[in-house]
Amino acid sequence: MKQHLEPEGIGRRIFLIRGHRVMIDRDLAALYQVPTKQLNRAVKRHELRFPLDFMFRMSRAEFEDWRCQIGTSNPSLKMGLRRCPYVFSEQGVSMLSSVLNSERAILVNIAIMRTFVELRETLSLHKELAAKLQELEQRIEGHDGKIRSIFDAIRELMAPPEEAPRRIGFQP
Repeated sequence: MKQHLEPEGIGRRIFLIRGHRVMIDRDLAALYQVPTKQLNRAVKRHELRFPLDFMFRMSRAEFEDWRCQIGTSNPSLKMGLRRCPYVFSEQGVSMLSSVLNSERAILVNIAIMRTFVELRETLSLHKELAAKLQELEQRIEGHDGKIRSIFDAIRELMAPPEEAPRRIGFQP
């Protein structure tokens, strides 16, 4: 079960929904080793701890999009996921450790928080790299005109003269 607590395993369970990085209730339940129904019941008992920026239910459109991406069951059949799941932001996941009071919950939360931090650091690195790349592109754009004028000057020097050269001095 330790393999599920590795950042790579947790990172694959983080989705971007409504501009927030979130985890789905069933993925969290699997990590905590409790049924999804039990996790959701514990959350509902402590409703005040989970405002909308900590936890929300996916809309039907978000749910269908997510379902297509991960390849879950057909909603017309009477099996698999049929309801829109709850999703938890980083703060919501953190709050779960106080609701699910167990040693497993503490270990899972520590692993998830480390994964979120690692994800933030990676995104920060990508933003810095993108900014440097943009700066380099702007510098090159400024140099393009200068380089073009240098090549034009070289071509002019290489071109043969259009008129015959005039002779200077005495001519027989």
